Order: sequence, then structure tokens, then C-alpha cells
Amino acid sequence: MQKLSMDQLNRTDLETFKNQEKTGITIVLDNVRSMHNVGSSFRTADGFAIEQIFLCGITATPPHREIEKTALGATQSVQWSYQKDSLQAIIALKEQGYKIIAVEQAKGSIMLNNFEPLATEKYALVFGNEVNGVSEEIMGIIDACIEIPQFGTKHSFNVSVTIGIVLWDFMTKMKF
Repeated sequence: MQKLSMDQLNRTDLETFKNQEKTGITIVLDNVRSMHNVGSSFRTADGFAIEQIFLCGITATPPHREIEKTALGATQSVQWSYQKDSLQAIIALKEQGYKIIAVEQAKGSIMLNNFEPLATEKYALVFGNEVNGVSEEIMGIIDACIEIPQFGTKHSFNVSVTIGIVLWDFMTKMKF
């Protein structure tokens, strides 16, 4: 087995990527405090051709070297915007026809493996603060809540890992 070279990967260039069709999935970071998690979110969003990222509340915004450490340039390819108020960002997305899905451990949540996203829908996936999770006010207006099954001693995954797991699951089920 031989690893592929950068040329063999045949990745698209920045301008082509910006103009290509995206998945119809938006990521909302609700008060994510770690800039490394923010950067990782950008890199994962680029890898899955996510429509956009909303950075809300205390979530840091590019340009910043701590974000770029993990984003590796994805802040240039992924569309993003900042909204001070997470709830207002969610309300705006809801008005645009997005299904608002919180990724959180909550009463009545649906296990990720049992959630069936539809390729015809637009989704806003809300990921919360590393300690407090998705804010209660947002939980009050979501369309659904999904949870990743876990089998170890820790009560949650890192938010950037969670984003990767959820996006991979959505991509395989939606078959873009």
C-alpha cells in the first residue's frame, strides 16, 4: 500500500470550492470557547463541503493564529459569519427553512444512529459550549435533538470530534 501524494488526491482549488454546490448543512457554534475547536470545525466543514458556519456568542472568529493552527486555511474556503446572539441566529435560520437540530444529551433526544436526515431538507446543526452544552433558550426552539451513543466513562466527546462524527453520519445517510 502506498500513500497518495497531494497531486494524486486531486483536490479542488479554492475558487472552484467556493462555487461548488454545498451540502445544505449549516453548523452553528453556540458559545464554543476553544479556538482550536473552532479551527477544527472549519477544517471539518471544508472536508464535507458544508454550506456555512455561524460563530455565536463568545465563539472566536478568524483571523486568529490559534484558529488557523487547526483550520489549516479552511477559514478561507468555508463561508462563515458571526452573530453575538445565538438565539437570533437560530431564529433567522429557522425562518429560512432550516430544520434546527441540537446535538446534545437531553430528555427525548434521538440517538444519532436512529436519526434519518433527508437530502431534501436543509439542516442547522447546533453544537454547544464545551462545559455547558447548547443553551437552554435554544433547546426551547429546536426541531429535534440528536445524541451520539457512548459506551465509556466520560459523559461527552470533544465538540470538534462530535462535529466530525455527526457530519460523517449525515453525509453517509443523505448520500449527497
